[in-house]
Amino acid sequence: MSRSSFVRDDVAEYAENHSTQPDEVQRALIAATHEKADAFAGMQIGPDQGAFMSVLVAMLQPTFAVEVGTFTGYSSLCIARGLAPGGTLLCCDISDEWTSIGREHWEMAGVADRIDLVLAPALETLQALPAEESIDFAFIDADKTGYRAYYEEILPRLAPDGVILFDNTLWFAQVLPDSGADDDDTQALRALNDFLITDDRVDVAQLTLGDGITMVRRRG
Repeated sequence: MSRSSFVRDDVAEYAENHSTQPDEVQRALIAATHEKADAFAGMQIGPDQGAFMSVLVAMLQPTFAVEVGTFTGYSSLCIARGLAPGGTLLCCDISDEWTSIGREHWEMAGVADRIDLVLAPALETLQALPAEESIDFAFIDADKTGYRAYYEEILPRLAPDGVILFDNTLWFAQVLPDSGADDDDTQALRALNDFLITDDRVDVAQLTLGDGITMVRRRG
């Protein structure tokens, strides 16, 4: 089901029904997440976001991809399937409980050998990468106050024309100046959105898919 609060429910349902549907493994992962994560299940990306990401990554064919914030591994599964032959996805997370659900389903999907999961603070994992590492694609969906720091570690390592996706950048419309919201997460996302459109290193498109996805392309 679409997580968008910006599109009419009937339009969102129509669009989702006219996108590639989750396969058997993805449906099993969605069910397992709802069963085991309970109230936290809403942290999983929606099938519409997964379909978009799957098409995008398959077009880009990244050799090295990075994910910051893995949760139960739905987005990881979408990314891993689109990697170039011999490609690798580095997943950065701190929860063994949630990522263990993902690992089980990565095995089921036959992509576990393409995924390198590191359980440690993501900033430390990113900083440990070689400065010359060429990241082709990145997905950031973790603590919102850390988004800018993750971006600044990834961007210098991003290949020319490489792409970064940020999730939740519309934050249920709380980022709007007149929303009245001023919590730390909202302030961080609002500042990131304002910064990205001024960053001359990248081109930016903010989409109303899900809870807002911002796509950033490094200028070649």
